[in-house]
Amino acid sequence: MTEDLKLWLVPLLPLIGAAINGLFGRRFKNSVVSMVALLFTALSFGWALRAVLLAPHIGTGLPYQQVLPFNWLDAGAFHVPFGFYLDQLSSIMVLVVTGVGFLIHIYAVGYMAHESGFYRFFAYLNLFMFFMLTLVLANNYLLMFVGWEGVGLASYLLIGFYFHKDSAANAGKKAFIVNRIGDFAFLIGMFLVLKNFGTLNYADVNAKLANLPPELGWGLLTAIGLLFLFGATGKSAQVPLYVWLPDAMEGPTPVSALIHAATMVTAGIYMIARSSAIFSRAPHALEVVALIGALTAIFAATMGLAQTDIKRVLAYSTVSQLGYMVLACGVAAYSAGIFHLMTHAFFKALLFLGAGSVIHAIGGEQDMRHMGGLRKQIPVTFWVMTVATFTIAGFPPLAGFFSKDEILWQTWNNSQALWLVGIVTAGLTSFYMFRLWFMTFFGESRLQSHGHHDSHGHADDHGHGGGVHESPWIMLAPLVLLAVLSAIGGFVGVPHALGGHNEIGEYLSKALTPAAIGTHAAEAIETAEHAGSSTELTFAAISVGVAALGFFMAWFLYYKRRELPGKIVARMHGIYLMVLHKYYIDEGYDQLFVKPLMWISKHVLWLFMDQKLIDGTINGAGAASQGIGGGLRQMQSGNIRSYAAWIAAGAAAVVAFMIWRGVHQ
Repeated sequence: MTEDLKLWLVPLLPLIGAAINGLFGRRFKNSVVSMVALLFTALSFGWALRAVLLAPHIGTGLPYQQVLPFNWLDAGAFHVPFGFYLDQLSSIMVLVVTGVGFLIHIYAVGYMAHESGFYRFFAYLNLFMFFMLTLVLANNYLLMFVGWEGVGLASYLLIGFYFHKDSAANAGKKAFIVNRIGDFAFLIGMFLVLKNFGTLNYADVNAKLANLPPELGWGLLTAIGLLFLFGATGKSAQVPLYVWLPDAMEGPTPVSALIHAATMVTAGIYMIARSSAIFSRAPHALEVVALIGALTAIFAATMGLAQTDIKRVLAYSTVSQLGYMVLACGVAAYSAGIFHLMTHAFFKALLFLGAGSVIHAIGGEQDMRHMGGLRKQIPVTFWVMTVATFTIAGFPPLAGFFSKDEILWQTWNNSQALWLVGIVTAGLTSFYMFRLWFMTFFGESRLQSHGHHDSHGHADDHGHGGGVHESPWIMLAPLVLLAVLSAIGGFVGVPHALGGHNEIGEYLSKALTPAAIGTHAAEAIETAEHAGSSTELTFAAISVGVAALGFFMAWFLYYKRRELPGKIVARMHGIYLMVLHKYYIDEGYDQLFVKPLMWISKHVLWLFMDQKLIDGTINGAGAASQGIGGGLRQMQSGNIRSYAAWIAAGAAAVVAFMIWRGVHQ
């Protein structure tokens, strides 16, 4: 069978939708805009699914590579084609992006129905899909970088969708600038790959790595790995470049779900997994990956404890869960990281969209202190949020249990200290998520009688008035589907110790085999596989016990004894303020980087370089020319006597010069 999969159609279809709505959407009714956006996203998902199902039966099977008959870049002997690459890793990514993306598009039709700029929103959303699919399907680092930069642009446009509000515009700029810092490191890493391997094609780089001596990992590959890691910290919101993601909640809720939970922020994890051949031959770089992931996971989890904005709690939860994925990659458990990436896309998209349904139901309120008692008034939203909360907390048999347990088990086989960080983070995650659950849905209603406002500072029209009410089914249907996926999605990765076969791990191993990821990873995987099932079951039980402890603590403090949190805050006011203000990291960055750069920009680049040096030189030259011209103009008086005097003076000067020359020769 030699059928052409036409992989290029997968990213092209959303681009067509973006172009139609972007160019002509202003003239369309909202229903036409919705139809265009949904149609091309659905077609992209359908074509991606077709490609994933057919690819194993075409030619030599996966990996399947398709190169278009023209180059994207030609520079001497260096050629970069438009090439698309479908293997086990990109198969999972492309289905997550298109499948979850399509559900979020459906939800957004209802959520954004009363917003101005409806066509613009869906044009941006489709444009994001194009760039994200280009990123995951590219067969080389440079084309990946095109998608990488493109999702940064789309993120900027969507976060700042409410551009007339300073908070949204500033959040968009912050995301764009912080991501550029990481992107610069990624770019330098690509230059090193090109310089030393002569190619940016994944397959060619991996083939050349297989023939390199191991000692290169101490220098070149470590440098490349660290640069790639720093690039990933920007896109996947890891320490130290995580600060943009919580502010990105200024964007509409569907944006939070699509870009900042399910897809864009996972680009860094995908890039690390795609570069596993490099990382696993650079053990020191891999150790830094694990440390960054563990630090981010627990650091962000503590910041989620004190937040009161429902979307910000989920934002810090996203940062923490991304830390889990990076930790998995750092201990060479790449398949476990991608498994959690997939399940996280289901339950975190569900949490964000569920939060949006809550916000919609109560007229735009986002402060959990003003909620409560909603479980009977919005029952569908309550039940899907319940599934998502128990899933992220890690209760079996939901998807989050299997993927998180796999990461913790693989981490234990690599580092007991990192496992301890991971298990503490799991307890904190359970606590702050059930805190959100109890504060939002249980107890007495604390809704204010006055109009509610969202984080943009203006009255939110999502509520439509009429008191608390359930969302329309165009919003609820995607939530129900995501709840089903959150409940059953983990069964593709049931470990052997629990009677399963870890199908997703075996599937990904064909793209991330021990031979391809190096001796360090092979030893870790072999240790995990040969460990006793009883030991693995013990650690799974510990994980569930920690999740249950988090549930009990949240129940006791926010349901049984609601007066206690206030007393605890009063006793630990200093610590509480530090956590509430996110350890003042943003203020520290502002003092260390933002204000000095602003001062340099104003006083050095603008006032001195621009105004005094450049403008001063140009204006001075103009003033000098004007002065000389003015002096010369005085000579043109029209008086014949004056002209005769100037001629006589000139002649006398010439004669004097000639006499002087004659005397000195």
